[in-house]
Amino acid sequence: MRERNLKTLFLIVPILLGLLSVNFITNRSVENSELFGLEKSIKTVEALAQFNNTYQNNEQKIITIMNRFNKRMSAAEKQAIVNEIFEMTLKYRNLDVDLICATITHESDRSWNPRVVSRAGAMGLMQIMPRTGKWLAKFEGIEWTSTEAILFDPIYNIRLGTRYLSRLINTYNLEGGLAAYNGGWKRAKKWLANDKADGILWPETSSYIPHVLKLYDEYRNTAP
Repeated sequence: MRERNLKTLFLIVPILLGLLSVNFITNRSVENSELFGLEKSIKTVEALAQFNNTYQNNEQKIITIMNRFNKRMSAAEKQAIVNEIFEMTLKYRNLDVDLICATITHESDRSWNPRVVSRAGAMGLMQIMPRTGKWLAKFEGIEWTSTEAILFDPIYNIRLGTRYLSRLINTYNLEGGLAAYNGGWKRAKKWLANDKADGILWPETSSYIPHVLKLYDEYRNTAP
């Protein structure tokens, strides 16, 4: 339903913009108050057009990244993932498409496979541990039917993972948030309190942070 609504919005934006622009130019006898209302309407439609452009650019970038790592994923699943990632950037202002995609790329071991499982038991695109996922699901109002049903669902997985990542970055800033996402908040907090001293984080976490940041920088500097 959300995908269909987005597509409908993107179809009507240019039409509305054209109609309002023509009306503004040709109807010179309208009252000042009506002109003011029309100008507001035009600005609203222009904002929607900008939103449409932003979405399309991000859509192209996300699909390009997914195709690079998982060409077998269906078009429908890719589109659903695109919509979810973009929606999460609107919900969490400290996340953007590039950071979410960088995290998924590294977490999924560059597979973008929704059913990937780590040796430690983390599951799905954003590698969520079952216990953490079950806890996060309560805040999202997601019924925990089973671990596989929720964490292997890419939409639920992204929704839970971005909620967790956003909260950690909000608390510990970017590097600290990534450290907490991978290695736990207690070690991340201690690491930051000791000026990011060596030997506090797990070796895997020490490697994880620069790898994600490198991908983040790569995606930010890649045109859609």
